[in-house]
Amino acid sequence: MKKVLIIETNVTRYQGTTEPTGLWLGEAAEFVAEMQKVEIEVDFVSPKGGFVPLDPRSMKYTDESILEIYEDPDFIHRGLTNTLRPDQVNPTDYAAIYYTGGHGVMWDFPKDLTIQNLATAIYDNGGYLVSVCHGVAGLLNIKDKSGNYLIEGKNITGFTTAEEILAGKKTVVPFLNQVEVEKRGGHFKKKRFYHEYAIKDGRILTGQNPFSVRAVAKLLIDELI
Repeated sequence: MKKVLIIETNVTRYQGTTEPTGLWLGEAAEFVAEMQKVEIEVDFVSPKGGFVPLDPRSMKYTDESILEIYEDPDFIHRGLTNTLRPDQVNPTDYAAIYYTGGHGVMWDFPKDLTIQNLATAIYDNGGYLVSVCHGVAGLLNIKDKSGNYLIEGKNITGFTTAEEILAGKKTVVPFLNQVEVEKRGGHFKKKRFYHEYAIKDGRILTGQNPFSVRAVAKLLIDELI
């Protein structure tokens, strides 16, 4: 069975501020936990490779399952301190690419052509594009062979404007997910804030918020097994 490539951010702070951000821990850890249950291997990559910062707020939302992954030496090494660079990745090795969230991704995911090229190659090879929460930012600028946005006409979800307001981040984020998805012709779907919600449209699977990680992981597992 092919592996799943997990994408994480290198951004350490909300740009223009001294407030730290980074990867939302549960969005990597819970996904890894679900993959481990069915023995699907994962690799970790970030735009720059190497160190991945954790959003300190995410540490308030842990449970035993998340902490077990967080304390795993393999996750610490490959998922947090020594992630691969895009040029070290062969896209043909992967059946899916999964974009984690945390506000940091809003600054490095949308503009990173190397990650977009990996995603395009995996998708064109019959693979799946998967995201949760702010990870939807990684899907925004991927285009098909005709130069059209891949999410055009697709049902997509991600962290909502209401959730940004409740998180107190609406005024510091560089864009709003719903606005950007709709600019590219996507159909943004959502449920009540901070409730589990994951949807599938073809080979694009998306989850709304941090409480949707396991739901979107299970959608992918259903496709791969």
